[in-house]
Amino acid sequence: MRSDEIEWRETPGPVPYPDALAEMEARAAAIREGGARELVWLLEHPPLYTAGTSADPAELFNPLGFPVYEAGRGGRYTYHGPGQRVGYVLLDLDRRGRDLRRYIHALEGWVIASLDVLGVEARRAPGRIGIWTDRSGTEAKIGAIGVRVRRWVTMHGFSVNLDPELSHFSGIVPCGIADFPVTSLDEMGVSEGQERFDLALRQGLDHFLRSLEVGREKA
Repeated sequence: MRSDEIEWRETPGPVPYPDALAEMEARAAAIREGGARELVWLLEHPPLYTAGTSADPAELFNPLGFPVYEAGRGGRYTYHGPGQRVGYVLLDLDRRGRDLRRYIHALEGWVIASLDVLGVEARRAPGRIGIWTDRSGTEAKIGAIGVRVRRWVTMHGFSVNLDPELSHFSGIVPCGIADFPVTSLDEMGVSEGQERFDLALRQGLDHFLRSLEVGREKA
């Protein structure tokens, strides 16, 4: 399937998390029933924390009293807020091969390749969830991955720190990983992050979709 058969949506301004979650669930159901196209949705949220299915209450501190939402995705606690690009990816894996591991690997690769276009060397880290880079000689997390699948339609996706308030991450143990800091494009000196990152994602969408098909052929 070509990328021009997928709806690409960029929503300006913060989107309330409950609204986004309801939209995702409705859209996933419509995709499953054949009543809607697959969707890539880029947006940001007001400051909040989300709890994945493995969230540990001991890892939530929340001194600023941000709202906390049950996300239904895998993983632990994650922060969302202004200056962070969130990508919700709704694809039909029933048509693309029922291989969740391959999908997550391809999703990570898409984000990593898009950051590379901006001059940021990012990578996976064995045994650690998320997207990682180097900051002043220390590994730091620049992006998160969290996925849910309902009837083989994917929901949720990724978030990348463009220029958020990094102190807000201190209200949780991000994704349960306490030994490494978080960073952002702004902290790494990358300007106009959102516009450039969105463009890189859009230009890399076809390759992301092809990587799913290549993996399916090898399987």
